[in-house]
Amino acid sequence: MTAEEMWSIFAGENNLRNREYEAWAYGDDADKLAELTLKGIKTAACSAYDLYEKGEEELPQPGEYSVIINSRDEAVCIIKTTRVYIEQFKNISEEHAFKEGEGDRSLEYWRRVHRRFFTEELSREGIEFSEDMKVVCEEFERIYADLW
Repeated sequence: MTAEEMWSIFAGENNLRNREYEAWAYGDDADKLAELTLKGIKTAACSAYDLYEKGEEELPQPGEYSVIINSRDEAVCIIKTTRVYIEQFKNISEEHAFKEGEGDRSLEYWRRVHRRFFTEELSREGIEFSEDMKVVCEEFERIYADLW
């Protein structure tokens, strides 16, 4: 199912025909992270604030809807953003790391994999990773999935 098809079904069932949504895949291991979101294990994500400063995308906002897609552009589920805040990488909490749902859900694991991810992602834009960098933290709830 495409993102458009999933959104059409969800919007029709919930009288949201005029609401906007975004469709996106996670930047690192899209299939695994989409599966964790589908299962309700992953209820948070993060991104590099510096990339938003380039002006290509707007910061996520509470109340926004997103269709999560996998690496094959197939819709997996729909989430609704519940909270957005900005924190320095070095100050990310154990709670946020746990909500991201990855690995053993520890802060140590989160820091290791996100240090690698941000280093690679930022370097493509000519930006150097720093422990002081700002991270956009987003919390969400999975609100729809076509599980049949």
